[in-house]
Amino acid sequence: MAKKPISSRNLKLSDQIQRDLAQLIQRELRDPRLGLITIQGVELTPDYAHAKVFYTVLGGVLLPDVVQSILNARAGYLHACLFKRLHIHTVPTLHFHRDTSIEHGIAMSQLIDRALSEGRVLSDEQHATPQMEDGVNEHAVSQSSDSSRLQASLGDKA
Repeated sequence: MAKKPISSRNLKLSDQIQRDLAQLIQRELRDPRLGLITIQGVELTPDYAHAKVFYTVLGGVLLPDVVQSILNARAGYLHACLFKRLHIHTVPTLHFHRDTSIEHGIAMSQLIDRALSEGRVLSDEQHATPQMEDGVNEHAVSQSSDSSRLQASLGDKA
């Protein structure tokens, strides 16, 4: 069964909640152990009853599970603060989820870099330039003959 497209109101409200939560977490949750919390996105249910809040943490001294439990414990307080800021009938219940996409992207980038560097070593070993008997590079000879043929064909047209 296909999902319904997300309405523009839903997108606007989720963006507003994201901006407000970012400010509220920075100003209201003054726990230095949490580190820098960045709200990556908010997904609202169609009835606006629940919101999944995706976040990342930089520089915290706590484990990610502990940070998530602290945020979920403070979700009621943040919900009350949002209720004061937003002028809507139903303010969604907040559910915090750690966003691992950035960590996953960094890990994938490192894997790609490692594969490319290993591939270059293999490529250099496998594609060692063959030398002719007189020590002339075969690849250079074929390139020069290709360029002389190209010049000859251009000279014929001129």
